[in-house]
Amino acid sequence: MKKGILFFALLVSFVGCRKEETVKTPKKLIDKAVMVNVFYDLALLEASKYQMMSKTEYQKISPKEFIFKKYKIDSAQFSQSNIYYASSIEEYKAMFEQVQKRLQANSDKMDTIIKRKQEKLKLNSKTHSKSRAEKLAQ
Repeated sequence: MKKGILFFALLVSFVGCRKEETVKTPKKLIDKAVMVNVFYDLALLEASKYQMMSKTEYQKISPKEFIFKKYKIDSAQFSQSNIYYASSIEEYKAMFEQVQKRLQANSDKMDTIIKRKQEKLKLNSKTHSKSRAEKLAQ
């Protein structure tokens, strides 16, 4: 009985220590930096798709097809590379964190631009109102 338990413990530790590659590297693996760019562009295109619902030309464009043409990749290559990177959770998470940082940086830039335009419009409106009031007073 002790030999059985010892054998089982050794077997479990041997199998647990064995490093096994579950997902093989694809022949046409997309570089990690390029995959981050692809994910970023896909996120932008998907978000903009819902902002431009009324544009019939825009609705005809498939974001993935556009990205595939832009990066000169195909759906199989994208799929295989995506599966490969997803097999390493930490690496995949880091890639999406890069995408999220870029999206947030762009969002912050847009917020700043919008705020400046609103302040400019507000200033122009006040200036316009003062001129009108001065004209009426004369």
